[in-house]
Order: sequence, then structure tokens, then C-alpha cells
Amino acid sequence: MSLSVKQTVFLTATLSFCALLAVPGNFPGLAADARLTLGIFAVATCAWISTPIDDTYIALSAGLALAATGVISSDTLFGALGDPTVWLLICAFVLAAAVSRTGLAGRAAAFLVGGARTVRQLVHLTTAALVVTAFAIPATSGRAALTLPVFVALARALADRTRLVVMLALLFPTVILLSAVATLIGAGAHLITVHVLWEAAGEHIGFTEWLLLGLPLALASAHLGAEAVLLTTTRRSDRRDGVRITADDIQKHSEDTVTGPLSTVEIRCLLLLSTVVALWCAEPLHGVPPALVALIGAVVSASPVLGTVRLKDALRTVPWSLLLFMAATMAMGIALSRSGAAGWLVGGLGASGDSRLPPWLFLAVVVAVSTAAHLVLQSRSARSSVLVPLVVAAAAGAGVNPVAAALASTAAAGFCHTLPASAKPVALFADVPGITTYTPRDLLRLSTVLAPLTAALVLFFALAVWPLLGVPVL
Repeated sequence: MSLSVKQTVFLTATLSFCALLAVPGNFPGLAADARLTLGIFAVATCAWISTPIDDTYIALSAGLALAATGVISSDTLFGALGDPTVWLLICAFVLAAAVSRTGLAGRAAAFLVGGARTVRQLVHLTTAALVVTAFAIPATSGRAALTLPVFVALARALADRTRLVVMLALLFPTVILLSAVATLIGAGAHLITVHVLWEAAGEHIGFTEWLLLGLPLALASAHLGAEAVLLTTTRRSDRRDGVRITADDIQKHSEDTVTGPLSTVEIRCLLLLSTVVALWCAEPLHGVPPALVALIGAVVSASPVLGTVRLKDALRTVPWSLLLFMAATMAMGIALSRSGAAGWLVGGLGASGDSRLPPWLFLAVVVAVSTAAHLVLQSRSARSSVLVPLVVAAAAGAGVNPVAAALASTAAAGFCHTLPASAKPVALFADVPGITTYTPRDLLRLSTVLAPLTAALVLFFALAVWPLLGVPVL
């Protein structure tokens, strides 16, 4: 099997770096554990970038290597699977399965878009509906799968307006990816970020704190992205003509019931979901951890009397591969921090001392690198597992608040629209049977506009908005 130019470059660089690490005289002051950690991390990153091997398999192999060499203990490796953030995600997927079974998503979409009279209203009402799904469905791929039937119904109702269908096909994944930052369960990368901040900096971010910081950014970036999609995929004549989609139009092309009064099951599920989200948001008042609230909600949603889904059916929807990946990368992040490898690496890059950058410029570099990282690492969780430990270590040396730096990196990594393979939601909506959607050229045109806009917005929040919400730059 021949290697591509990119694969050859990364493989050569990785082998050279590992060879340098193996020579005892090189890098004085670098402990043996740090050398091992850097070598294993470099090989794992190269494998993520340059091989078709499953990301989870690579992460588990790296975690095993770190445990086998004694860099971390086996308790650290296996204990990551019992982390509350992992349980939060498991229970959130069970709740999502209950919501999906009732068809509430289709009803909500029909209710919102039914009020649209212009194309711009349709775009922003759809955007609002998609932002709301971040509170009910964990992970961007789960939200994409849930909302795909809604898109199909809208696309068939607008079948005679091709450019609007293409616009909606781009709008759904764009908003799903940009609005994920609204909640802690919006993406697995968020849970990795929270874990790394706790292990490396002793900073804890709960569901409520993340909501306070992330929701305003999610709303701003989602609606900004919606405008960018609208302007890059439609003409003035498309936007000038009115649009009228009723609930009945959606019902004709939807398998779920989106008209008529709510059923008893739908009401019960809606009350449960509302209660769980309310308890998550009110954590500072009652003190019950979000993972425990999610577990209570999952048990109720799968109960024989009050539930809407069987537990074994709900558990089939849990992405166990993602959870194993998260646990392994959490262990890798711990190894980077505790071995001193992350501090040494960022120190060698000039992130500390007299040569350190001004805080605003440091954050600008973090945002720029995180925005572009999807071109190299396609997995959002992998990007966070690589970038966040380094960003946190570099922030300490640069005199920047590690929470602000980690949040900026994670939020900026939400942009991954350049290629169909850059993110699962983008790939899912790029190929919908029976419907003409967007082309790679459409994605590139959108990315040219959206990448600098979202990067600038994240930087603005990090420098001007988050300090007002309790996360200062310094």
C-alpha cells in the first residue's frame, strides 16, 4: 500500500521526533515518563491523521501503552470510564432515545417553521429549533441523525425550489456544529475539556457554568452561520420570494405525527425532559450533580409505567465507541499533564518566559489553530484531546486564565465545515438519497466566509464577553 504525501510527511516527522526522544543526551531535564508520553502521543496523533485505523482503537492502544510503561496507573486508565462526565453522556443518550421515540422533534420543527413567511424567517426559525435540540440530544452526530427526517420533510415540501433545498442542507449541519457549544453534553469534546481542566488546572466547570458561557456564543454563532449559509447559497430573487410551509405540508412527508394535540406519551416525555434540563440548570441551588440528575431521568424514561422506551433499546443508541475513545483520551491528557510533557512542550515553543505572547495575541493564536485543526484531525474529540492539554499548559506559562484558553480552543474547534469528511453531520447531509444537496464547492465557498467570522466571534467572546460572566482573560 503506497502512502500519500501527507501520510509520508507525518510519518517521517513522527519517527524523527521519537528517535530524538530516545537519545538520552537530547532534551536535558525531560524526565523519562515525559519522554515516553511524548513519544506515545506523537505516534497516536500521527495514526489519527495518517491512517484509516479506527480512532477509538488508536486511543485505547495509546492508553494501554501509557499504563503498561507505568506513566499512568491502570486505575487511572480504567477509572476514566467511571468518570461522572461519561455517565452524564450515557444517560443523556438514553433520554435522547426516549425523545426520539415520541417524535417530539418533528412537532417542534413544524410548530416553528410554520410561522415563516419569508426565506430569512424560515432560516432563523429553523436555526432556533436546531439550537434547542442541543439541550435534548447529546453529541452532534446524534442531533444530525434526529433532525435528518425533518430536513427531508422540508426539502420535499420545497422540491420546486432547488437552491433553497441546498441552502437548508447546509444550514442543518452548520447550526448543529456551531450551536453544540451551548451545553456541556453538546459534544464529547466538551467533556474532555472539562476533565483536562480539572486534572491539569484544578478548575471545575459544571453544567450551569458551561450553559452561562456557551449559550450566548451558540446563539450568536448559529445565527451568524445561518446568515452566511443564506447569503452564499441563494440569490436575491430566492430571498425575495415568499415561503409558506404548514404543519400539514411537513406531515405529508414525515413518518411521525406532527399535527393535532399532543399524546399522553408525548406530554409525559416533554415534562420529563423539561424537568431534567431545569434541574441541570439549577445545580447551584440544589447541589445534585448533573450526572445523577441524568441517571434519574434515564431510569424514569425507561421505566415500565412512566417511560417511553425500553432500556435495552435505549442503550443500543449509546455510542460506546465514543465513550471508550473519551475515556482513553482523558487518560492521555492526564499523562501529558502529570508527566510534565505538556509543560515542557509548550515551553519549548516559546509560550512562557520573556518571549511569551500578549494575552490577546495568545488567545488569537489558540483560536486560529483550533479553527484550522479540523483540516488535520477530523475527529472533534481527538482535536480536543491533542490541543486542550497543550493549551492549558501554555496558558499557565503565558499568564492567561486556562479556563478562558481551553473554552476558546474548544469553541473554535466547533468549526469543521471545509470538507464533507470534516465532521459526521456534514457528511450525513451531503448525501441524502433522493434529494440534491450541496457539493464540496458549496462547502468551500461557505468556509471561506464562515471560518474567519466564527474565529473572530470566539475571540470576541473570550476577550470581552466571558470576562463579564466570570471568566477573566488573566
